[in-house]
Amino acid sequence: MLGIEHPIVQGGMQWVARAELVAAVSNAGALGVLTALTQPSPEDLRREILRVREMTDRPFGVNLTFLPTLKPVPYVEYRDAIIESGVKIVETAGNNPHEHMPALKAAGVRVIHKCTTPRHARKAQDIGVDIVSIDGFECAGHVGENDIPGLILIPATVAQVSIPVIASGGFGDARGLVAALALGAEGINMGTRFMCTQESPVHPAIKEAITRSSETDTRLILRSLRNTSRVWRNGLSGQVVSLEKEGAGIDQIGPLVAGAKGRGVYESGDVEGGIWTVGMIQGLIDDVPTCGDLVRRIVDQAHALVSGRLASLTLSGTE
Repeated sequence: MLGIEHPIVQGGMQWVARAELVAAVSNAGALGVLTALTQPSPEDLRREILRVREMTDRPFGVNLTFLPTLKPVPYVEYRDAIIESGVKIVETAGNNPHEHMPALKAAGVRVIHKCTTPRHARKAQDIGVDIVSIDGFECAGHVGENDIPGLILIPATVAQVSIPVIASGGFGDARGLVAALALGAEGINMGTRFMCTQESPVHPAIKEAITRSSETDTRLILRSLRNTSRVWRNGLSGQVVSLEKEGAGIDQIGPLVAGAKGRGVYESGDVEGGIWTVGMIQGLIDDVPTCGDLVRRIVDQAHALVSGRLASLTLSGTE
């Protein structure tokens, strides 16, 4: 459906999913996904799409996330920039994208919608999306408010929709890919794992921090505001949790979680400089390969798992 070689999608990460990373992922045979709102304006997005095209002739997508903001975002203009640039794959996230579906479908765009519950997946199917990307509790960033891990969430979603499902949250290697396929998904979405690659535009110190961190080095914040996000366990995220326990509101918490601070972390390498998102999968990441090497490794090891370990289990069951 997407015209890609391998069932692997790169997460549309704010501040991270820029042209260099997107093109590298697509050139590896997976699906690179540019993040629209990383670009300051729709015109900047048009230029960034052109930059991707200069580096790859393979399919890639654009993520467009709809979230409540203090400053209005010109979503229609961003959407039109994507369509007019000829992009044929769009990943939507956040609020329901129903008002944008007619324009996207009229332009022949394949729409992937990211959601966190089977109920939201059913709704996405009802409004005409082509694929749902179901985000488990293990994921980086917005985890939803239901705390459903992938082992339950993926098959529950597959059972309730007829369109393809991409498994997201907690994926970073061949074992995860094989497990997702066994659970009924058609492929996996990886964010944190692709953030920790050579082509990722984040500071090397952030990549190093990920490789030395464990699965316990994340923290959930903004739960009191019903906007729960999984972020790296640093002093600032701890301060946010403490404020929430004290009953603080958005007026006190907001300045601490400002997006500009998170962007600054990725650029400066100061892990304590702001709130930055990362998934529990960091506990399984111990190197910084190229995107090409990473995708090849996952695919090769997945084939080995299926033809070796799993095949031997099947044979032993027939003896």
